Amino acid sequence: MKIKSVSKEELVNMSYDDVAYIVLKEKGKKIKTLDLFNAVSENMGLDPQKYEDKIGDFFTLLATEKRFIQLEKGYWDLRENHQVKIEIPESDDDMEEVYPEEEIEDENEDFFDEIKDVTDDETDDDLKDLVIIDDENIDEGEI
Repeated sequence: MKIKSVSKEELVNMSYDDVAYIVLKEKGKKIKTLDLFNAVSENMGLDPQKYEDKIGDFFTLLATEKRFIQLEKGYWDLRENHQVKIEIPESDDDMEEVYPEEEIEDENEDFFDEIKDVTDDETDDDLKDLVIIDDENIDEGEI
């Protein structure tokens, strides 16, 4: 959406962050806070008195709105322009470069060897002193 395609009535009724989003999207690059607010104010037709009163609110709005990201030296841009790209290997050959098969097999063998060594001591009965109490015994004072 281009800022010129939006009517003045619509711009006046839009929120600051929506207008800022359109301005940044249209520019396609980062903009300083003051320059961005000037563009938003100009497009929304704010008078100079409102301009001075709203600059702090505008900065807070940008900082809390997830669509925007603050960059170095007072610049702002759209978060969508700064996404981290993660490459996932498409074939098993690529995975072998990351995780050599020999290392994986060795780790698994050690793990399963340790499990085989663990035995349950059947002669040790941890529950031999366990007493089950029901509600009737508590009420009658048998305990």
